[in-house]
Amino acid sequence: MEGAALLGRLTWQLAEVVDIVPETAGVKTLALDVPEWPGHRAGQHVDIRLTAEDGYQAERSYSIASAPDDGKLELTVERIDEGADFSGSGPVYALGSAVITNAGWNAGWPGGGWITYRLTDGPGAGLTVYLAEDVTPTVQPGQRVSASTVIANMFNWGDGIEIGWAQASGVSAESELPEAGGIGGAGPFPTSVGVNFDELLHSLGVPAAPNLTEPAYGLLPSNYPTRW
Repeated sequence: MEGAALLGRLTWQLAEVVDIVPETAGVKTLALDVPEWPGHRAGQHVDIRLTAEDGYQAERSYSIASAPDDGKLELTVERIDEGADFSGSGPVYALGSAVITNAGWNAGWPGGGWITYRLTDGPGAGLTVYLAEDVTPTVQPGQRVSASTVIANMFNWGDGIEIGWAQASGVSAESELPEAGGIGGAGPFPTSVGVNFDELLHSLGVPAAPNLTEPAYGLLPSNYPTRW
């Protein structure tokens, strides 16, 4: 985790999840213990880096939910629908080594931001990821990126971000295809495709979404790994 130091150079610090507080049926807050946390200002965000046993890494930026004088660090995670939802603001990183295939606007999503990238490494190599909603792209189609590349900046307009498996064409979410059940923004949720993506995030150390264990709708196409 990259510390939001008030002074001096930013440094990575180890953090442990010490509490998970359900806020609603689709939202939960994570309390982290960071022994050397220097404190933060209101509205500040923090970068979380998760490292799997095989060395695979993923990074994501979260807004800090706790007040500056609380003496603790709290972040908020939301539900699974077509993909996995998160709230916050700040930079958003690629999940891993990939090639950007779309970076722009998609009027079919709240907030309108739309980025897709094809993974080139790891168990998901060849699959396409989307990042949607309250984001402004910082990359261009054809650009090669890694887990340390900021691909977008998330702005706080109330919709948050959604990340999940995209159709190979990059047109929209995989769950909307007939072979995945044809499930769009109206649900029902969670989708099987969304659950699979959240399981990938969970394998990297991201806390599971509140509705991960609920019955999933639709189908998981056969080209997606079932174990991460």
